[in-house]
Order: sequence, then structure tokens, then C-alpha cells
Amino acid sequence: MNDTLQETFDDATGDLAIGDLESAILGYRKCVTLDPTFFDGWQALGMALMKTGEIKEAIGCGIQATMLQPNDLLAWTALSQMYVQDKQIAEAEHAKQNATILGIGGKVDKTRD
Repeated sequence: MNDTLQETFDDATGDLAIGDLESAILGYRKCVTLDPTFFDGWQALGMALMKTGEIKEAIGCGIQATMLQPNDLLAWTALSQMYVQDKQIAEAEHAKQNATILGIGGKVDKTRD
């Protein structure tokens, strides 16, 4: 990770910590623009968007995070929460199932999702 990306992420996380969600979202958006493969940026952006009620966009970020790191338990858990908020129960159950598989030491098959 380059210094600009790290600094931008740290600043956005600081904004999130003090409750400035809009600034945090702008910072996290900049992170994923700087590096579209930055898992932490997508994950943090999705969570911040979920907190502001931007559920559809949050889901897109959550999907991107799980595509980048398909065996990340927290990414699947967060995606499940996003789907629940959007009342997409079947999708939420599928994401929860993947989280459960990971929680017991299994792996998620990338070709399934």
C-alpha cells in the first residue's frame, strides 16, 4: 500500500471514529478509486454506507469485498447484514451460510458466487 492510500484510509477511519460519516465515505471512496483492489477500503466504505442508509450501494461494496477476499468471515457477515437491511432474505441467508462455513474452518468456493 502506498503512503497516499494509507494516509487517506487513516484519515477516513479517523472521520468515522468521530462520527463524521460523510467525510469518511468520501475518504473511503477515494481509497477505492486510488486502488480498486483495496479490500479494506471496500469493506469500510460498505459499512459506512450502510450506517447512512445507502443500502444498495453498500451491498455493491460488500460484494466487491467478498470478491476480493472470498474467504473473509467478516466480509460475508457484513454483506449478510446489508442484505437483511434491504430485505433480501435469500441473499442474506446465502452470505450468512458462507460466513458459517468460514467460521468452522472451511473455504468458500469462488466459482459459486
